[in-house]
Amino acid sequence: MSDTSTTAVAPITLTEGAIIQLKRIRDEQNVPADYGLRVGVKGGGCSGFTYILGFDETKEQDQVSEISGMKVIMEKAHALYLLGMEIDWVEGLNNRGFAFNNPNASDTCGCGTSFSA
Repeated sequence: MSDTSTTAVAPITLTEGAIIQLKRIRDEQNVPADYGLRVGVKGGGCSGFTYILGFDETKEQDQVSEISGMKVIMEKAHALYLLGMEIDWVEGLNNRGFAFNNPNASDTCGCGTSFSA
């Protein structure tokens, strides 16, 4: 029996713009149907942690949620850093890409992909 659990309450939020772009990427990259969107953190970056965002298989230590029809997976240990975070898609003059709005971050860097907690 797997340790993977499914939660009723979504740990993060994906904006409509982020969902549209993620579905486009999933289709363009021919991501297997059983893969989910992995959201996580890893050590590094100019502020201490960087975000992980990509499609992956579910692993034993993962928590699985469904957000606006998108299967979202994250390691249970990463929830401390990510709960309440909003992922948005931004298209502006100075940048284009995913933006991470994290209420748990005590400091962020200028690139917006690194934070400390």
